[in-house]
Amino acid sequence: MSTREVARKLGGISVMGRELKTDADLIHAVRQGLPSKALDAIFADLSEQQISQASVYRVIGSERTLQRKRTLNLVLSSQESDRLARLARILVRAEEALGDGSRSRRWMAQPNRALGGERPIDLLDSDAGTLTVERVLGRIEHGVYS
Repeated sequence: MSTREVARKLGGISVMGRELKTDADLIHAVRQGLPSKALDAIFADLSEQQISQASVYRVIGSERTLQRKRTLNLVLSSQESDRLARLARILVRAEEALGDGSRSRRWMAQPNRALGGERPIDLLDSDAGTLTVERVLGRIEHGVYS
Protein backbone atom coordinates (compact mmCIF):
# COMPACT_ATOMS: atom_id res chain seq x y z
CA MET A 1 0.00 0.00 0.00
CA SER A 2 1.40 3.34 -0.96
CA THR A 3 1.19 6.71 0.72
CA ARG A 4 0.21 8.16 -2.64
CA GLU A 5 -2.91 5.96 -2.74
CA VAL A 6 -3.87 7.05 0.78
CA ALA A 7 -3.32 10.69 -0.20
CA ARG A 8 -5.47 10.15 -3.29
CA LYS A 9 -8.31 8.87 -1.07
CA LEU A 10 -7.95 12.05 0.99
CA GLY A 11 -8.45 14.23 -2.08
CA GLY A 12 -4.97 14.29 -3.56
CA ILE A 13 -3.00 17.42 -4.38
CA SER A 14 -6.13 19.54 -4.91
CA VAL A 15 -7.19 19.01 -1.27
CA MET A 16 -3.85 18.45 0.44
CA GLY A 17 -2.17 21.38 -1.32
CA ARG A 18 0.88 19.28 -2.14
CA GLU A 19 1.81 15.77 -3.14
CA LEU A 20 2.29 13.31 -0.30
CA LYS A 21 4.91 10.87 -1.56
CA THR A 22 6.31 9.26 1.58
CA ASP A 23 5.11 8.08 4.96
CA ALA A 24 7.01 11.02 6.46
CA ASP A 25 4.97 13.41 4.28
CA LEU A 26 1.73 11.84 5.51
CA ILE A 27 2.88 11.91 9.14
CA HIS A 28 3.74 15.60 8.83
CA ALA A 29 0.38 16.41 7.20
CA VAL A 30 -1.53 14.51 9.92
CA ARG A 31 0.39 16.27 12.68
CA GLN A 32 -0.35 19.67 11.11
CA GLY A 33 -3.99 18.72 10.61
CA LEU A 34 -5.64 17.61 7.39
CA PRO A 35 -7.94 20.01 5.56
CA SER A 36 -11.61 19.37 6.35
CA LYS A 37 -12.11 18.98 2.59
CA ALA A 38 -10.40 15.58 2.98
CA LEU A 39 -13.60 14.46 4.73
CA ASP A 40 -15.54 15.47 1.63
CA ALA A 41 -13.24 13.29 -0.49
CA ILE A 42 -13.91 10.30 1.79
CA PHE A 43 -17.67 10.97 1.73
CA ALA A 44 -17.60 11.10 -2.07
CA ASP A 45 -15.67 7.82 -2.19
CA LEU A 46 -18.17 6.08 0.08
CA SER A 47 -21.36 7.71 -1.21
CA GLU A 48 -22.40 4.89 -3.53
CA GLN A 49 -22.49 2.32 -0.74
CA GLN A 50 -24.47 2.00 2.46
CA ILE A 51 -21.88 3.85 4.54
CA SER A 52 -23.49 6.99 5.87
CA GLN A 53 -21.73 10.20 6.78
CA ALA A 54 -22.79 9.51 10.38
CA SER A 55 -20.80 6.25 10.30
CA VAL A 56 -17.72 8.12 9.10
CA TYR A 57 -18.19 10.83 11.71
CA ARG A 58 -18.28 8.15 14.44
CA VAL A 59 -14.90 6.91 13.26
CA ILE A 60 -13.33 10.38 13.07
CA GLY A 61 -14.82 12.32 15.99
CA SER A 62 -17.74 14.49 17.02
CA GLU A 63 -20.27 14.89 14.22
CA ARG A 64 -21.19 18.42 15.25
CA THR A 65 -17.57 19.56 15.47
CA LEU A 66 -16.67 17.99 12.14
CA GLN A 67 -19.71 19.48 10.40
CA ARG A 68 -18.71 22.93 11.72
CA LYS A 69 -15.13 22.45 10.52
CA ARG A 70 -16.40 21.42 7.08
CA THR A 71 -18.74 24.41 6.89
CA LEU A 72 -15.99 26.85 7.91
CA ASN A 73 -13.31 25.02 5.89
CA LEU A 74 -11.13 24.57 8.99
CA VAL A 75 -8.24 22.19 9.55
CA LEU A 76 -8.92 18.98 11.48
CA SER A 77 -7.15 18.34 14.77
CA SER A 78 -4.19 15.97 14.73
CA GLN A 79 -6.38 13.27 16.37
CA GLU A 80 -9.18 13.71 13.83
CA SER A 81 -6.60 13.75 11.04
CA ASP A 82 -5.01 10.56 12.33
CA ARG A 83 -8.37 8.78 12.37
CA LEU A 84 -9.24 10.06 8.90
CA ALA A 85 -5.88 8.92 7.51
CA ARG A 86 -6.42 5.53 9.21
CA LEU A 87 -9.81 5.22 7.49
CA ALA A 88 -8.28 6.14 4.12
CA ARG A 89 -5.49 3.58 4.68
CA ILE A 90 -8.01 0.82 5.44
CA LEU A 91 -10.06 1.73 2.37
CA VAL A 92 -6.94 1.39 0.21
CA ARG A 93 -6.02 -1.88 1.95
CA ALA A 94 -9.52 -3.27 1.35
CA GLU A 95 -9.30 -2.37 -2.34
CA GLU A 96 -5.98 -4.19 -2.59
CA ALA A 97 -7.31 -7.28 -0.78
CA LEU A 98 -10.63 -7.47 -2.61
CA GLY A 99 -9.49 -6.29 -6.02
CA ASP A 100 -11.78 -3.35 -6.67
CA GLY A 101 -13.23 -0.25 -5.08
CA SER A 102 -16.91 -1.10 -5.35
CA ARG A 103 -16.44 -4.57 -3.90
CA SER A 104 -14.28 -3.29 -1.06
CA ARG A 105 -16.75 -0.55 -0.10
CA ARG A 106 -19.56 -3.11 -0.10
CA TRP A 107 -17.43 -5.34 2.17
CA MET A 108 -16.83 -2.40 4.52
CA ALA A 109 -20.59 -1.75 4.78
CA GLN A 110 -21.82 -5.30 5.47
CA PRO A 111 -21.81 -7.22 8.74
CA ASN A 112 -18.97 -9.73 8.75
CA ARG A 113 -19.01 -13.08 10.54
CA ALA A 114 -15.24 -12.92 11.17
CA LEU A 115 -15.80 -9.60 12.96
CA GLY A 116 -18.50 -10.91 15.28
CA GLY A 117 -21.26 -9.68 12.99
CA GLU A 118 -19.96 -6.09 13.03
CA ARG A 119 -19.50 -4.00 9.90
CA PRO A 120 -15.80 -3.30 9.27
CA ILE A 121 -16.44 0.47 9.07
CA ASP A 122 -17.86 0.42 12.60
CA LEU A 123 -14.68 -1.06 14.07
CA LEU A 124 -12.37 1.64 12.76
CA ASP A 125 -13.03 3.98 15.69
CA SER A 126 -10.35 2.22 17.74
CA ASP A 127 -6.85 0.93 17.15
CA ALA A 128 -7.85 -2.58 18.31
CA GLY A 129 -10.81 -2.63 15.93
CA THR A 130 -8.65 -1.42 13.06
CA LEU A 131 -6.08 -4.15 13.72
CA THR A 132 -8.87 -6.74 13.70
CA VAL A 133 -10.14 -5.47 10.34
CA GLU A 134 -6.57 -5.52 8.97
CA ARG A 135 -6.13 -9.14 10.10
CA VAL A 136 -9.33 -10.17 8.31
CA LEU A 137 -8.14 -8.39 5.16
CA GLY A 138 -4.83 -10.23 5.45
CA ARG A 139 -6.68 -13.55 5.66
CA ILE A 140 -8.71 -12.61 2.60
CA GLU A 141 -5.48 -11.87 0.71
CA HIS A 142 -4.30 -15.35 1.61
CA GLY A 143 -7.49 -17.03 0.40
CA VAL A 144 -9.33 -17.39 3.71
CA TYR A 145 -12.55 -15.51 2.93
CA SER A 146 -14.54 -13.88 5.68
